[in-house]
Amino acid sequence: MMDTENFVIIGAGHAGGVAVQAMRGAGHEGSITLIGDETHLPYERPPLSKELLQAVGGEGFRTMRDEAYYAENDVTLMLGVKATTIDAQKQTIALSTGNSLPYDKLLLTTGGDVRKLSIPGADLDGIHYLRTLDDSRAIEALLKENANLVVVGGGFIGLEVAASARKRGANVTVMEAMAHLMGRALPGDISAMFLDLHSENGVNVRLNDGVQAFLGDGHVDGIETSAGETIAADAVIVGVGIIPETALAESAGLTLDNGIIVDEFARTSNANIYAAGDNTNHFNPLLDRHIRLEAWQNAQNQAATAARNMCGANEVYAETPWMWSDQFDANLQLAGLPSTWGEMIYRGDIASRDFIGFQLKDDMIEAAIAVNRPRDMRVARRLMDGNARVSTADIGNEDISLRDILKPATG
Repeated sequence: MMDTENFVIIGAGHAGGVAVQAMRGAGHEGSITLIGDETHLPYERPPLSKELLQAVGGEGFRTMRDEAYYAENDVTLMLGVKATTIDAQKQTIALSTGNSLPYDKLLLTTGGDVRKLSIPGADLDGIHYLRTLDDSRAIEALLKENANLVVVGGGFIGLEVAASARKRGANVTVMEAMAHLMGRALPGDISAMFLDLHSENGVNVRLNDGVQAFLGDGHVDGIETSAGETIAADAVIVGVGIIPETALAESAGLTLDNGIIVDEFARTSNANIYAAGDNTNHFNPLLDRHIRLEAWQNAQNQAATAARNMCGANEVYAETPWMWSDQFDANLQLAGLPSTWGEMIYRGDIASRDFIGFQLKDDMIEAAIAVNRPRDMRVARRLMDGNARVSTADIGNEDISLRDILKPATG
């Protein structure tokens, strides 16, 4: 019977942990094996660049569930084990232990690997990348008063690390090769606001300037910038994006294109293999196109949908893309995934870091960006999920609440 099938999940991070809970919640009575190359129980990643770095010794960090949960729910944990290849025809997985594991249905929640720099000095000690709990703990140990840190990359992760490091009293220089911070995600005026925010808090931000080489003898002690200058560093943290993990999918003969191609049900090109999270390029019916997201929401909700569909459901995963970032006293939230930024309609004031902005297309909200306005963002996301039609005059008029716009739009 379907509910006694042998399910295997490869990837014991956030998405994998969610999938286990969703499978048992959907009534699956068969075996569940969770394979992860880290030795830790599943955990969420957002705290790694925020709370975990700001608390001395990483105090307060918790995994999603304790070990007793997995024992009580009859989940076999294979932590510290790497899946090396998948034989999709035989439906077996080769493991780093030398053994193989059969499956009836397989879920890939392998996420991605950090994009590494290949420049002179890249193999020196003291150069860190942030992707795992162990990475975060190693970086946290560096955040001492007056330590000189260089952060390479002015995207979400780099700026969150910079803010956390400054809160711990470290001296921080951010190197960003592009003209704007978070330039791929934000329009220019909001990017400029974040530049002001970091500068006011003592972060030395260098735009239009990359890293030519890491300097040091055995251990990094500085960088050479693209402009030819030298900046001293006790350590360097690099945050220049991730590469989706697709090697296993390739070994299984799955269709790939900037990640593992899945449909709106989280199904791959193989009927017995599903995938969810950062490693997928999934079809989003709301946008009518495939997208790849590196976001908490996607890891959480796509994994739950995939798990339930493996149990026999036929749920469509169709949500407005949403992500957030906390930097100093600014909570940034973005909804939507526009190909370009055009004219924005604002409520509130950008300079005061209290606003929400909208980009409209065909009288619907294509994207929304909010700073320190979580309630407004919740309403905006509901409007976007419902493809509600709005007027330019109403959406920009703070005398009309967004909830009043939502009521007639959603019936």
